[in-house]
Amino acid sequence: MNALTIDIRPAEPADAAAIAGVHEMSWQNAYAGLIPHKALQRMLARRDSRWWDRAIRRATSILVIDIGGAIVGYATLGLNRARALPQEGEIYELYILPEYQGIGLGGRLFAAARRMLGDHGCKGLVIWALEENLNALSFYTGLGGRDVAEGAETFDGRMLRKVAFVWD
Repeated sequence: MNALTIDIRPAEPADAAAIAGVHEMSWQNAYAGLIPHKALQRMLARRDSRWWDRAIRRATSILVIDIGGAIVGYATLGLNRARALPQEGEIYELYILPEYQGIGLGGRLFAAARRMLGDHGCKGLVIWALEENLNALSFYTGLGGRDVAEGAETFDGRMLRKVAFVWD
């Protein structure tokens, strides 16, 4: 009998192409119809495997979910960029391939990212999500996040509201 392993680990340069694929598929799934098409395509084109390789080599904090050698999700994390919020850590991105969503992998990746931030001395955590991304809002609420602030992002002249979820 073969055992399939699920590992959450720091990204390695060899993961760059796979992370780029997860990024493209999960962003298309989450944002098609929300972010204007041309803006979304530009964002996706910018984050190719070379971009991810550079990020990994620059020691950006990136965790991946590795299932039997296949990367099916990733999270990027670091210090909170919103000075108005007291939480010290931030998960910048947390994405799972659409076909792997809904089976608990996102929660496991969130917990690992939160642990990593705590291990680096960060007290509290913030995550931003577009207000129209109902799946993300439901996911973060289900993880116990509190909606405490709002902001906005502009894509090709279209302003989209975003929500900050926090954990103390």
